[in-house]
Amino acid sequence: MSDCNESQGKSSWPELVGVEGTVAAATIRRENPLVNTIIVPEGTFVTADFRLDRVRVWVDTYGIVIRVPIIG
Repeated sequence: MSDCNESQGKSSWPELVGVEGTVAAATIRRENPLVNTIIVPEGTFVTADFRLDRVRVWVDTYGIVIRVPIIG
């Protein structure tokens, strides 16, 4: 997913893979205050709905981001 225009904020954060999950979530909230961040442990079942106001931050058992956080 590409970045939205500047007025809507960023829509993906590839630079956060490998970062601690809570730090990544705070960065996302700072860079796009229009979205809610949710830290999700690897292997957790989630809904398949697409939401423009949500970013899931997938983390491993050590709390490190393992997927590119994107809006959805």
